[in-house]
Amino acid sequence: MERQPIIDALTGSGAPLTVEELALRLGVDQDQRDALALVLAELERDGRVVRNRAGLLLITARADLLSGQVQGHREGHGFLLRDDGGPDLVLVDHEMSKVLHGDRVLARMNGADRRGRPLGEIVEVIEHRTNRLVGRLLNERGVTIVVPEDQRIQHDILVPPQASAQARHGQVVVVEIIQQPQRYVQPIGRVVEVLGQIEDPGMEIEIAVRKFAVPYRFSDEAQQQAQALPTQVEPRDRKGRVDLRDIPLVTIDGEDARDFDDAVYCEPIERKGWRLIVAIADVSHYVEPGSALDREAQSRSTSVYFPRRVIPMLPEPLSVGLCSLNHDVERVALVCDLVIGPKGAIKAYQFYPALMRSHARLNYTEVWEALAVPGSSAQRQHHALLPQLRNLHRLYEVLAGARAQRGALDLETVETQIVCDPNGRIERIVPRVRNDAHRLIEECMLAANVCAADFLHRARHQGLYRVHEGPTPQKLEALRLSLRAFGLQLDGGSAPEPAHYAKLVKAVRARPDAQLLQTMVLRSMQQAVYTPHNSGHFGLAYEAYTHFTSPIRRYPDLLVHRTLKAVLAGRHYQPSLYAADGATLDCGTAMSCWEKLGSLCSANERRADEASRDVEAWLKSYYVRERTGETFSGSISAVVPFGVFVVLDDLYVEGLVHVSELGSEYFHFNEALHELRGERTGLRFRLAERLTVQVARVDLEARRIDFRLVKPGAAVSGAARPDAADSTERGRRRRVGESVDERRTRQARRAERLAARSTKKVAPSGLRRGKVGVGGRKRRRGGAPR
Repeated sequence: MERQPIIDALTGSGAPLTVEELALRLGVDQDQRDALALVLAELERDGRVVRNRAGLLLITARADLLSGQVQGHREGHGFLLRDDGGPDLVLVDHEMSKVLHGDRVLARMNGADRRGRPLGEIVEVIEHRTNRLVGRLLNERGVTIVVPEDQRIQHDILVPPQASAQARHGQVVVVEIIQQPQRYVQPIGRVVEVLGQIEDPGMEIEIAVRKFAVPYRFSDEAQQQAQALPTQVEPRDRKGRVDLRDIPLVTIDGEDARDFDDAVYCEPIERKGWRLIVAIADVSHYVEPGSALDREAQSRSTSVYFPRRVIPMLPEPLSVGLCSLNHDVERVALVCDLVIGPKGAIKAYQFYPALMRSHARLNYTEVWEALAVPGSSAQRQHHALLPQLRNLHRLYEVLAGARAQRGALDLETVETQIVCDPNGRIERIVPRVRNDAHRLIEECMLAANVCAADFLHRARHQGLYRVHEGPTPQKLEALRLSLRAFGLQLDGGSAPEPAHYAKLVKAVRARPDAQLLQTMVLRSMQQAVYTPHNSGHFGLAYEAYTHFTSPIRRYPDLLVHRTLKAVLAGRHYQPSLYAADGATLDCGTAMSCWEKLGSLCSANERRADEASRDVEAWLKSYYVRERTGETFSGSISAVVPFGVFVVLDDLYVEGLVHVSELGSEYFHFNEALHELRGERTGLRFRLAERLTVQVARVDLEARRIDFRLVKPGAAVSGAARPDAADSTERGRRRRVGESVDERRTRQARRAERLAARSTKKVAPSGLRRGKVGVGGRKRRRGGAPR
């Protein structure tokens, strides 16, 4: 069914229509109702048609309305993220009083703010999406309220006396909204769960999973299905599988890994290169489409990793049991068997279901020790596997050469690991050191993923690709301006290739500010997403790429497994999309279903990342709070109009030095140069420059760390005036952390300078009554400062 007749019918009506009235106007019979519903859903998604609270359909353009989702801001205002992709509308405080963060609304443009951004006026709330939230319960003068943990929600929730569930003052609770906010009416709710005190171990994770709506409890049906599965491979599971149990496949993961998706084996082929076997846990053999386990996996889309805790995509009997390639246990797998040429090109590959047994559970540290340290304990312990490990490392060197040849980005950013004590609090933050053991597994997984994408493409079967597009023109221009300030340039003109980026990254690798420059390059690119429309992977320089190697913890990988097995069996795989209540939704066309699944998995991936970052930010804030008043050195990681963000060298945490702490003058922000420059002194603060700062305050609720400037370090002053050095010194008068002796010495030197100046002859016209002198005090005519 075409879209335009629907739009014309709704435009020509004098009032909003029901679906039945629209169908009558279009002459749509009962058999065509599903097609009509599908086109209406597409129009709603594009923001051209909306339903009001009565369920009536109307054209947004005709009513001069825009539909979208409200995004709150901690400062009290908000934004309308438009469905049609246009510029966001700013919602001022009194507009936000009508809604909560996440609500869907109809709004109209209402002028512009002082910065020229379009303002929005909310006309109608289409859908309230925040029905539950987590926060602190407070009793104030006999009134009970819940202050939301999510600072994008500015409303306090009023709790009637009989609805507090006996929660005590200061406890963290989950409240259900029973009356949504209106212009002059506060939202009302009732406590449905008491989580405990804010200082309780693990509370930050309990808050995060509820704050970001991460599913953390499996349904009873899903748990029953998981418990009903066997604990080991049964005879019927072996049918139709290639027996690889005698091949010494090994798993190589981190020391703290609990689930093992992949195992690898490598052997040389005389004059032909290498044979690489990548065996991936066959999760699709146990998680059937449409089952409760499948519905739960789709609603999560990914496992969520926190310090000391994981919210798995699948119940533990599967994720760490039956589907995990544990050591010396028989498992079913889906195998990618590759032939790789001497120069790293994939010459041939095949996929097949297999039966395997992991011959060793290795970790990155011991593998690299066995390869790099002759006579080490790891080398002695894994002596029998050493030839295969060396084969894997030689193959890695070949694949790494091919990676550089095709121009893939190789960003070496510093990742940190939070080490917690038994109570869940941070003991220390340490950098994760990557070695060739990490890289060789990464290259093996990349090779298998590329083969899976190529297989889907050649079979002309729809599926989910992992797509990473190049930078937008706006981001590209911003990157070029920023690089120019560092004396760098990006080749490639208006359409740079991955190789141009790789050349730039290689050029900055030896610089002391390499980490920050690489982060700047990374931020200039678009976010990778899941979509059935393949447009390649820019960062990896692949024409087609997908995710195949982690079906235990990523739902797109599970979908790819099902698609591969269907093609191998000569069938077609049609995925399903489930509603929140578990019902199967009618997606219409197969492509539409794949598109919606791609959007869902991409959104849930971002949700998991946000929850993980929120927990890490809380833990880091708690960790730094105990160090308030201490002084650290660090580098400027970002420059914003209101200050500079600094990453500490020793603690690997980031905090803000507000612009008011930089000096007693006005500072001008230059976005292209990533710079704040003092108006009077010319003092500049730039990206990657060194500072010494003091921990001033920590806000646990906002996950915010504020620093106070102690020493500008590498910050430089301008040379616009001959007295720039002296004015720079005056611009730094606001001293922080200065000792008593240092202050007395400075005051004595200042008194000497003033005394010397007072002996000079001054023309009467040189000083007027009331003029402010160097010392900041008024001077009498011809006399010394009082």
